[in-house]
Amino acid sequence: MIVKNNNHINMAWQVIWVVFLGISLSFVLTQSAPQSALVTQLPGFDGTFPSKHYSGYVTLDESHGKKLFYYFVESERNPRTDPVVLWLNGGPGCSSFDGFIYEHGPFNFEAATSKEGLPKLHLNPYSWSKVSNMIYLDSPAGVGYSYSKNTSDYSTGDLKTAADTHTFLLKWFNIYKEFAVNSFFIVGESYAGIYVPTLASEVVKGLDAGLKPVINFKGYMVGNGVTDEIIDGNALVPFAHGMGLISEDLYNNVSKLCQGNYYNPTSQDCQTLLSKVDEDVDGLNIYDILEPCYHDSGSKEKKHNNLKLPISFRKLGETNKPLPVRKRIFGRAWPMRAPVRDGIVPTWPELANSLTVPCIDDEVATSWLNNAAVRKALHADEQSVAGPWELCTGRISFNHDAGSMIPYHKSLTSRGYRALIYSGDHDMCVPYTGSEAWTKSIGYKVADEWRPWSLDGQVSGFTQGYEKNLTFLTVKGAGHTVPEYKPQEALYFYSQFLAGKPV
Repeated sequence: MIVKNNNHINMAWQVIWVVFLGISLSFVLTQSAPQSALVTQLPGFDGTFPSKHYSGYVTLDESHGKKLFYYFVESERNPRTDPVVLWLNGGPGCSSFDGFIYEHGPFNFEAATSKEGLPKLHLNPYSWSKVSNMIYLDSPAGVGYSYSKNTSDYSTGDLKTAADTHTFLLKWFNIYKEFAVNSFFIVGESYAGIYVPTLASEVVKGLDAGLKPVINFKGYMVGNGVTDEIIDGNALVPFAHGMGLISEDLYNNVSKLCQGNYYNPTSQDCQTLLSKVDEDVDGLNIYDILEPCYHDSGSKEKKHNNLKLPISFRKLGETNKPLPVRKRIFGRAWPMRAPVRDGIVPTWPELANSLTVPCIDDEVATSWLNNAAVRKALHADEQSVAGPWELCTGRISFNHDAGSMIPYHKSLTSRGYRALIYSGDHDMCVPYTGSEAWTKSIGYKVADEWRPWSLDGQVSGFTQGYEKNLTFLTVKGAGHTVPEYKPQEALYFYSQFLAGKPV
């Protein structure tokens, strides 16, 4: 009897030990996020974070000292089950802190009251971290806080950027192992219309090849995204006509003489009429035609300093965000038909002789992100190592070598990945007319015929759904960066898309 009791006791202890190990292992797995990357406070914010924040570097190439910087915001709802979303701004050359500070990050920023002061941060009621885990990535190396000690890495292009970002993701999910099971989406705007599908293609190829860790990729979103240079370039004239920016007579004549080829005209008569179109829309805020266009009265030196901005750099009009802070100053608008020649994206210096260069005052973002205390809180390397933070940089040389994105979109959607293509309908930089045209050109059957979508009983835009989970959507009254103009509407359709629900 005594031996039998001892056996029962031993078995009981074994069960307890197994349970203890299981709990311990579970605790370790759920705590794999590096505590050294935890952001515990941010200068300018006095409250409590609504979720955990992490930031730091992922090294892509030890020999080159090539590092990409990220800021990770856990979901305020349920980080263990909510999707993980990678956000990418465009440029090429623009930091994704643009989205973090001005669009859908966890904070709204209030301008400092003095030149020496820092912006004040307030919680953003329409942050996308309300419903998802968010990774804001500075990519490629040379952008934002990301850098390389070998400057040859600053010469890159679409395909290399996609490959590098895929490498980042594999390393990131290996660090944050507990999030590998979450659904994963890629989202971006403007030139990220190239970044998103090329990266998605790399992720899918990695899945096909059995690369580890397995990324639970489900789909992607693109806002006012560059897609196909011919379709996008031909979209301006129909947009200008539809918005009442050019006369009916001019539209009829230019349509007849150019025969729909507005991007790369083949006759002098066509070119002459297109110049008249340019004259009519000159002076408008091309990123939101409803908003004022502020003309620079500053010095020649100030204009020269802004020549480093890349061609698709976004100048924004007013916004209905609770704390609008960004001033926009414009010169002449970027000519929509200026083509990409031989795959090379022109830089502002190359165009300076023919353009009055636009400039922008991003004092809030620049002053905050270059503050030594902020860089320390974010675990960003000092300026002496990584260089100053710039909203958009001129230190990279970028080659547009991926061509049209239409084959990428067709390949991805045909394999079942969900895609939402959304457009602020008053953006003249990448007009909705082009995005509507290329989504239709893929050739899928219409599954949800053109209709309005609403929020709080008000029509907020229009949408058309196609088979294979491809959806096109407009946002009424929004400009180039939709979440900055319409934050509540953006959070709504974003949430619906992630949940697999119709808008």
